[in-house]
Amino acid sequence: PVSGGDRGAKNGTLAIFAGGDEAIVNRLNPIFTLMGKVNYMGPSGKGQFAKLANQITIASTMVGLVEGIIYAHKAGLNVASFLDAISTGAAGSKSLDLYGSRILKRDFDPGFFVNHFVKDLGICLKECQNMGLALPGLALAQQLYLSLKAHGEGNLGTQALILALERLNNATLGS
Repeated sequence: PVSGGDRGAKNGTLAIFAGGDEAIVNRLNPIFTLMGKVNYMGPSGKGQFAKLANQITIASTMVGLVEGIIYAHKAGLNVASFLDAISTGAAGSKSLDLYGSRILKRDFDPGFFVNHFVKDLGICLKECQNMGLALPGLALAQQLYLSLKAHGEGNLGTQALILALERLNNATLGS
């Protein structure tokens, strides 16, 4: 399993979650490193668990990012200045760096498609159920992303999550 979406694949910057026999993973490293950074996660199956944990983390991070943006907008802040201000503090994140300015520019070209993310979040929720885990942030994120899909926005990038929050709050950035 990998993280980094279509852009990471094209740029050779994927995070690769490798599971299985460590000696075999090490032997394949020269090939894997052409695609990105190899992270050995443990025996067979652990790479998939790491990918699911990655998707859970991204889902809640994206919800927090777009909620902060909507709040800043409704509070009358200059949202670009707000994003710049938080980028070096505790709220700074790779998601903010990758998507903050793209959200403000209404650039919803996919690095990772909403449709694919909805599928992944569904797998995460099923696995959580199997493990007896309650992850309400994950469930909320899936519902918000499903609303994008229901509005025909499944082929947009995951940063299009702002559209769901705009609809919920009768707000549009820049207006």
